[in-house]
Amino acid sequence: MSTHLHRFRERFKAQVELSSQPDHALIDVIQVPRDNRAGPWRRLSRRVLWAFALLVFVMVVVYLDRDGYSEDLSLLDAAYYSAVSLTTVGYGDIVPVTPEARFINLVVITPARLVFLVLLVGATLSVLTDRARRTFEIQNWRKNLRNHTVVIGYGTKGAGAVAALLADGIPASQIVVIDTNRASLAHAEHHGLVTIYGSGTKQDVLKIAGVENAESVVVTPSTDDTAVLCTLSVRELNPRAKIVASVRESENRHLLRQSGADSVVTSAETAGRLLGLATVTPTVVEMMEDLLSPNEGFSVAERPVREFEVGSNPRHLADIVLAVLRNNELHRVDTKDASALKPGDRLLYIKHEMEEPTEIDEDD
Repeated sequence: MSTHLHRFRERFKAQVELSSQPDHALIDVIQVPRDNRAGPWRRLSRRVLWAFALLVFVMVVVYLDRDGYSEDLSLLDAAYYSAVSLTTVGYGDIVPVTPEARFINLVVITPARLVFLVLLVGATLSVLTDRARRTFEIQNWRKNLRNHTVVIGYGTKGAGAVAALLADGIPASQIVVIDTNRASLAHAEHHGLVTIYGSGTKQDVLKIAGVENAESVVVTPSTDDTAVLCTLSVRELNPRAKIVASVRESENRHLLRQSGADSVVTSAETAGRLLGLATVTPTVVEMMEDLLSPNEGFSVAERPVREFEVGSNPRHLADIVLAVLRNNELHRVDTKDASALKPGDRLLYIKHEMEEPTEIDEDD
């Protein structure tokens, strides 16, 4: 097994280890969502428009007070004086001579000159410091990355997994998406997710995503062999993480299990069964889709056993219990092992999304 693993590692070893690169070199790899989605050049254009509008305003003020200057000002002269004044060039060929004109220069043009400079200098600094700001965001994100969920592959299955995680209350800041498709990553970033550009088979990419400190990893690539390689790499980096993998063909399930996956979902087989059910009992398929759709009608949820429920048969509870999770083993509700609840058990039950939890008096 170690020989095969070594071959896999050599085959997919990166020429440049991204995990050893400084944070500023990862700007094109890691995308941390920001509240301000406008790019630096868009912000620069906006500031230049504000500066131009301020120039027009000052030109109008100077032209209306054209009799207070050393020259008989035309509209062009007013524009010329406004430009050289706001840019602090100040040739001195046109100057205010009356007290009124000097007062207007003091209370209007001088503050406008300061605002004009702030607009242009601020725009330049915004462009120059955007890279430094993004580097700081990456540094801060990597520093605080703990107990998160990594999703490898953001196709249909990956996006569905993320939707389910968000519906279960996991914040978007705790989900990291890895993919080699820029369009898919842009879609994920639009939903507030941190994205990593690269292959989930590369250990340096996984290290950047913080797999070593991740609580769970969802593996949903497009091919089964890639899923096996991703699972092997993840398990080697983090022996404690919960790995949930998707496989297209059922005969490859054991490969995912041997690679270290805790749970394996067979997409093709599951879809085939649903198609078969739909031809005979379509209403059953509708109910299954309802249970699997987050925030829509019924859903399968998990909760701990309450103190007053210990010793009870799960069939007799108010909730519709499907199974009991005990010591990481799942027991169906109709089995002998699930006939009496024990402290520390967890229940898989059907919950209605619009239903408020019922308060039950423990004294009853």
